[in-house]
Amino acid sequence: MSGPGPVFCMGGGGFTMEPGMPALDAFILALAPVERPRVLFLPTAGGDPREDIARFSRVFGAWPCRPQILSLFRIEADDEPLESLILSQDIIYVGGGSLHNLLALWRAHGVADLMLEANARGTVLAGLSAGAMCWMEGGVSTSVGVPAVIDGLGLVSGSLSVHARQEPERGAIYREAVRSGRLPAGWTADDGCGLLFRDGRLEEVVVSRENAVATHVDVGDDGALRETVIDGRRLEPVPQAVGGDGPLRRAFDPGDGLGPREERRLVRDIRARTRGGGARRLR
Repeated sequence: MSGPGPVFCMGGGGFTMEPGMPALDAFILALAPVERPRVLFLPTAGGDPREDIARFSRVFGAWPCRPQILSLFRIEADDEPLESLILSQDIIYVGGGSLHNLLALWRAHGVADLMLEANARGTVLAGLSAGAMCWMEGGVSTSVGVPAVIDGLGLVSGSLSVHARQEPERGAIYREAVRSGRLPAGWTADDGCGLLFRDGRLEEVVVSRENAVATHVDVGDDGALRETVIDGRRLEPVPQAVGGDGPLRRAFDPGDGLGPREERRLVRDIRARTRGGGARRLR
């Protein structure tokens, strides 16, 4: 890899939010410059829920990739140093949840700096909701119970507010923050909408569902707030051979039913299998 990798920010979507609609996840995999990318999933923002861990392993185990999981809440079960684990990935995929908790844990474990280094080396960074806003200068989080402004890592210039159409109360706080200068100009993104940044600039907006849009929000020379809707490119449905009613579609089914012991064993199994170079689907 040479040069910084792209950053893909979803307002909401992917395997944790759009069962049976893998278009955004397929788009993320296609961003990697290799045929069978190493993909690391961090469900930190959601408290490392076993449902998301199990679903990721089942879904991405059906793709041509090498999936791994980093569980900071169960880090004692990991025998690989964080630095080598994070810096060896082609794609890092961050789940949604509490942006406050995500940033606190990442900084406590030194993960935030490793993420920035990985991207500088060419690793693709992707995520939804909190896992999207974390890369920006700031956004609007509901981690404290009500929408509130929070600073991000600042990897991408500008700000972001997620779940725009689905949670309009965020938008009101976000627009006022931009108008007042508390947040820099940026974007809002609906569920099913993703913004692709390269070299810090917005390159493309893609959507997995009809009517999903992004909106650019800034302040004009007259001090008035300006909003410009960006219609994204609608992604083609994933072919039947990959999605449809095949293994990938079945992998989205709920009801994983894992207990703590089974979950720890699953995480170890994923790591053992992927280190060996095989992306076999877990059953």
